[in-house]
Amino acid sequence: MPKFKLFAGRKGKADQAKNNQYVKLAREIYVQARNGGSNPDANPGLKSAIASARAIQMPSDNIERAIKKATGAGAESIDYEEILYEGYGPGGVAIMVKCLTDNRNRTAADVRSTFSKRGGNLGESGCVSYMFDEKGLLVIAREHGQPDEDAMIMHALDAGAEDVVVNDDSFEVLTAPSDFENVKAALEKLNYSFERAGVRWLAQNTVAAEGDQADKLLKMLEAFDDNDDVQDVYHNFEISDEEMERLG
Repeated sequence: MPKFKLFAGRKGKADQAKNNQYVKLAREIYVQARNGGSNPDANPGLKSAIASARAIQMPSDNIERAIKKATGAGAESIDYEEILYEGYGPGGVAIMVKCLTDNRNRTAADVRSTFSKRGGNLGESGCVSYMFDEKGLLVIAREHGQPDEDAMIMHALDAGAEDVVVNDDSFEVLTAPSDFENVKAALEKLNYSFERAGVRWLAQNTVAAEGDQADKLLKMLEAFDDNDDVQDVYHNFEISDEEMERLG
């Protein structure tokens, strides 16, 4: 294949992935603004959604358009419903799919199809959620030993965090969902910034995925990511760096 065609194909996929992220975050901003008002300082959910949008360089016009659409006089009303689907991937791994949708039937059919086409199946509510804990997660990058480990842990715990996981390249600050915004605001005042921040479902234990199973799971995640209704996916499998390199 000529190099320019390969580059064009990769660029097209990258552009599409970024556009998908914009669509998902615009929907999240719309919902947060509609539910809690257009002032980010008085609406923590909106503030977090805007921060996530800016982190991926979403144009300010897109952000403002979503807020105006949600709160402007005479704006067309769209009722988005949050639904958490649960199911099993290849090998019986646990997967949870968080959606924001204005059409429950369409989304349910799409999620069911994504599971079944890649060796999994959609389950009933509660079938895998017991394997996860809902936690606030703040990921702080770490370079050359900074921020200082002892100071970071002290600041996080003083702010109300439940725990801090120390990695070579990052800190993972864990909170109760209800404490997430307060802990985030307290750390922001101390000039900490976050690679990721949000309330997520974290697996209590993980299982290794290899070979054909790993390939199918990655393709399943890619398919969910391509679906505008899907806001996030939580799972309990891990794939080694060597396996990721093998799969390309």
